Amino acid sequence: MHKGVTLWFTGLSGSGKTTLSRSVEQKLKQLNIVTEALDGDILRDQIFSGLGFSKADRSLNVRTAAYLAQILTRHNVIVLASFISPYRDMREQCRQRIGSFLEVYVKCSWEECARRDVKGLYRKAVSGEIKHFTGLTDPYEEPVHPELIVDTEMESEEQCTEHIIAYLYQHGYIR
Repeated sequence: MHKGVTLWFTGLSGSGKTTLSRSVEQKLKQLNIVTEALDGDILRDQIFSGLGFSKADRSLNVRTAAYLAQILTRHNVIVLASFISPYRDMREQCRQRIGSFLEVYVKCSWEECARRDVKGLYRKAVSGEIKHFTGLTDPYEEPVHPELIVDTEMESEEQCTEHIIAYLYQHGYIR
């Protein structure tokens, strides 16, 4: 038994948002819970090819994801949304639109994300090849009151995943 909710994974590029959302999705599927993953990179690739990283472009990407998450959540799907979504006001708009919304701050220092540099983006941003890079030339506004904080620099993927699953049980989203 479960009820629809959107887990909105936010954090810097390379912090572990997509990795954790996939891990949580696997655990939920093992429990026969209906899930749907929404990922910023995939949405950009499949729907918004050519979309940049200005605040307006980011806003369009996030608003579209929030709309999709709202529909899915209303139909009792647990949505796992992985978006940098660097601005608090954008995330608050998502919360208001979706309703059943949990902000999951995937905390990791800029230095550690740059060390991981899973997509080679930090190197390009530092060299000036990428404009509007979150955490370097554009801001990342850390969540003020997220429902969950998982620190991927201090805890393993498995530990972070277990914290999220435990929260879902403790708050009645899954039984």
